[in-house]
Amino acid sequence: MKTVARSTSQTMQRVKVGMSGLAAVVLLIGLASAIFSAASRERPVDVPGAAKLEIPATVPTLNTTAPADTASEPLAELGVAPSTTNSDAPAPPTAQPQS
Repeated sequence: MKTVARSTSQTMQRVKVGMSGLAAVVLLIGLASAIFSAASRERPVDVPGAAKLEIPATVPTLNTTAPADTASEPLAELGVAPSTTNSDAPAPPTAQPQS
């Protein structure tokens, strides 16, 4: 096996380049962290005359005519899966084609 003798100055140069690269990465991460934390602390701008979004306290469901017992079946509410509850209520009337 052939060994290559490196001089001390070449080794020191490699160490300096590695350390300065590591310092640059740490500096960039610190700068990005400072920018993002300052942006998250900033309050929203209040523009006079702009429309304001009001969020209601209760959010209505998609199917407001669904009975209360299907609240535990979200897939049945969305119409993806059939309901597993037995309902004794009559089926809604279907439209009859007129002749």
